[in-house]
Amino acid sequence: MLDTAAPASVNDETNRRILAVSEDQLTGFHADPFGEIARRSDVPVEDVIERVRAMLVAGSIRRVRQTLLSTRLAASALVAWKLPPERLDAAFDYMYADDPFSGHVVLRSTDRECPGGDFRLWTTLKVPQGFSLQRHCEVLARNVGAEAFRIMPARCLFVLGVGHTRRRDMEPGARSDEAPQVIDTEVLRLSPERWRVLAAMKREFEPSEIQRDVWAPRAAEAGLPLDVFCREAEALNGLGTVGRFSTFLEHVKPLQDGTRVTRYNGLFHWAVPAGRELEAGHEIGRHHILTHAYWRDAGPEFGNVNIMGVLHGLDKAEVLRHKDAIDAHLGEAGIPVEYTNVFWGGRSEIKPSEIMPEAYIAWCAANGIDPASMKETA
Repeated sequence: MLDTAAPASVNDETNRRILAVSEDQLTGFHADPFGEIARRSDVPVEDVIERVRAMLVAGSIRRVRQTLLSTRLAASALVAWKLPPERLDAAFDYMYADDPFSGHVVLRSTDRECPGGDFRLWTTLKVPQGFSLQRHCEVLARNVGAEAFRIMPARCLFVLGVGHTRRRDMEPGARSDEAPQVIDTEVLRLSPERWRVLAAMKREFEPSEIQRDVWAPRAAEAGLPLDVFCREAEALNGLGTVGRFSTFLEHVKPLQDGTRVTRYNGLFHWAVPAGRELEAGHEIGRHHILTHAYWRDAGPEFGNVNIMGVLHGLDKAEVLRHKDAIDAHLGEAGIPVEYTNVFWGGRSEIKPSEIMPEAYIAWCAANGIDPASMKETA
């Protein structure tokens, strides 16, 4: 821990200016990320560094890291789990604490009985290249006592970015005139050197590492000169494997001063006619309020939902007004919605999913599993 006198509140005006940029506006790789945040927020870089460090120490920011587009690097999916009610909390704890490949872990509920309403536990799962999502889920299901699970890989992504600060006062229906750029999910094969660069890039930064020359220690960790490291990072960015440099707010739990960044997390479901998924995703993805939007086939268990989006807010009625605006827009665009619903987030924990193959082999060894038995078959 580092002592700092800088304000750590997310409601501080200067911090809000920084966060409006640093949460999700630095897409791709930046050799000087804090300098870029300073330029875009019009806050001196020394103040940006001090305030980001202060918010990280205070827990207002839960992590600072370079994200990767791991859908290009590992087999990935959203997974819904059906468990007896008495097993839900233990299963939640296991997914969060004992499975390094499960990222977001959320207990969800609905306002009414509906298809899939008894699938209460939802996780994001990434399994390193060469290993099987299905087999991994089968192991997890045995370990937590799940009755069933549904694996929902993303066919493509329309929106991927958090930005709670800049979304705080958005009006329902606010949207772009242009359709979002679709993010591909085809997994790429990389050289060992590039995997070393990615491994060094993706690890979250400790408060003591928040400094202007942030990449020099990571280049040394990868065993590369800084200029080579940055050149490889730019090349990886060009391949579509790099997400954004981001300061992630603690948006699930109250902060130390009692402030809530968000209170409601809605996973929106839409079933649109087969063949119109890309069209619907383009229209839904125009709406600035969404932090995520993707094409995932959920199957009959969930009313044949195929488009999903995520929205966060402080007021439930306001979240639903945003959804009403998206629904109205789909109608105006001539896209019929055959079924729609909202799965509300409750208990939630978030951690980066591990994507390194050597980490998967180590996990198998620690759990008495032959890694060969977990391989993906052609």
